[in-house]
Amino acid sequence: MTGERTATLDDVARAAGVSRATASRVVTGQGPASPRARDRVAAAVAALGYVPDASARALVTRTGTRLAIAVIGHTAAVLDDPYVGRVLTSAAHVAAEREVGVSLHWLPLDDPGSLARLADGRGLGGLVVVNPTRPALETVPRGLRGRVAAVGVGTRHVPSFDVDNRAGTDGVVRHLVRTGRRRIAMITGPSWLPCGDRAVDAYRKVLRDSGGEPRVVTGDFTAARGAEAAAEIMVRWPDTDAVFALSDLTALGVLDGLHALGVRVPGDVAVAGFDDIAFAGLSRPALTTSTHPVEDIAAAAAQAVLDRRDTSGATFYPSALVVRDSA
Repeated sequence: MTGERTATLDDVARAAGVSRATASRVVTGQGPASPRARDRVAAAVAALGYVPDASARALVTRTGTRLAIAVIGHTAAVLDDPYVGRVLTSAAHVAAEREVGVSLHWLPLDDPGSLARLADGRGLGGLVVVNPTRPALETVPRGLRGRVAAVGVGTRHVPSFDVDNRAGTDGVVRHLVRTGRRRIAMITGPSWLPCGDRAVDAYRKVLRDSGGEPRVVTGDFTAARGAEAAAEIMVRWPDTDAVFALSDLTALGVLDGLHALGVRVPGDVAVAGFDDIAFAGLSRPALTTSTHPVEDIAAAAAQAVLDRRDTSGATFYPSALVVRDSA
């Protein structure tokens, strides 16, 4: 016993009494067709249960069948970051609505040309770059412009989507100042990641306004580095009364590191992070932080490249202070 044959575009054209080319234009939405032809093709599609093949449509429209999420970092371990998982999940929902697959890639930080090689891949419908650097984005082929977006900093030809970490950092650090903290240290993100510069600038400005001196330590968005940085801060500046980390994971590591040193939080040192991850409210004490709408940002970037939206320049999403027990 054989199953029913799947309807083809030729079947639709015959049923509608139009040419295959006309049926294709109506189904793909590419090119002209009379209102009468559109109605007849639509009726034939409904009657036959025709489902357009994504691969065939990609060949016609040259849009590709795959959205690539490319994450720049020192090692492939960057793909294990929960932040990357949130980006991937949100982008996958957008891609699924458009019958497009999703692939995840690590791009070595010391090999900017790897982005150009990925962009040359067959079937690529769009590319979202996470943790972008300007040298890497400058290698995007001209033919792929309009189908690439960055989560972080962009360039003249690559639009960017990111959280407003400048305003978010300003809100957190001013909260620390309002609660009586003056000797505030900051743990940044990786020094090679330019999007963190906005947050560092905001931190320095608040300290200038409040008469404080900057105490900046480089981080890498991990809890392990947070614990190390906490010990480093207390050795270099033992009178520190607050630590702001540009990542909740790092801030959770700070809590652990301070606990190991016998430092009370928030009695001796207040601690605040950035991101408002799910575990931020579960730590003891619960972590004061600022929100980071990762899902909205990733969805907007995916929509921009798959729908060919004109979104040149940088789009920033607001970050809101969340006050909990740690600060």
